[in-house]
Amino acid sequence: MSIFWRRGSSLQQQEKEQPELQSESKVNELKGTLGPLSGRSLLYCTDACLRRYLEARNWNVEKAKKMLEETLAWRSSYKPEEIRWHEVAVEGETGKLFRANFHDRAGRTVLILKPGLQNTTSMDNQIKHLVYLMENAMLNLPEGQEEMVWLIDFTGWSFTTSVPVRTAKDTINILQDHYPQRLAVAFLYAPPRIFQAFWKIVKIFMDPKTVQKVKFVYPKNKESVELMRSYFDMDNLPAEFGGKATMKYDHEDFSRLMAQDDVKAAKFWGFDQKTGGYAASAAVAPEPSKPISITAS
Repeated sequence: MSIFWRRGSSLQQQEKEQPELQSESKVNELKGTLGPLSGRSLLYCTDACLRRYLEARNWNVEKAKKMLEETLAWRSSYKPEEIRWHEVAVEGETGKLFRANFHDRAGRTVLILKPGLQNTTSMDNQIKHLVYLMENAMLNLPEGQEEMVWLIDFTGWSFTTSVPVRTAKDTINILQDHYPQRLAVAFLYAPPRIFQAFWKIVKIFMDPKTVQKVKFVYPKNKESVELMRSYFDMDNLPAEFGGKATMKYDHEDFSRLMAQDDVKAAKFWGFDQKTGGYAASAAVAPEPSKPISITAS
């Protein structure tokens, strides 16, 4: 009997390892088709990165290669890693988008969005601000984490504060095409009924897999409350999202944190943040202060 048990365990282990081996094989195949990489492309194209592009294209190597090459071309032109906080700081003055100083239960970075606090009209700068915060969130992902969580508070949102459909489409395209598998889940907290009309339009441009990651949450709905509890420690979650913590966005404190992260980003990408050119070394960023005050109430 023990012989059969050992054989069964070995088979179970093999079945468990098989997908991992297939994944590694696909990553190596994609790596081989890309050819030699250097500079920032080499830093960007980690095994984890290649895996995300493969997952986004259902493990089709050719499609993943095409998608990744388009991203590398976009990054070479748009240079998202070179955007600095002072370039987009005006966009963040009201706290409409910022990185939270708490994580979800899985330890993932959380971005908080408050579209009702829209304070500018330049769509290009708004997208640039979002791209900057995406890059910043990636820079601050805990080791072993590839995805982030979005919390979207609709307080004050209306059609007058919403972005045009064309801008929404451009934003979705950038996020889906160049940041695949970065979103774990997006919680749309208490969206007004009129948002449903906007949502029906913009979700047409979204990948079905992404649509499934979007969760509508309503504070008086029992299932919604349980869903939030399953993802967050309620003592850390701000009251705006049904938690027990008090959150206050301080733009000056957050700006100081972003300035420190800009140094960290320059060091990671290997360039001088003052000139944008490559540098042999860069100063190590000091430990960041807490940008948003969150306390249990």
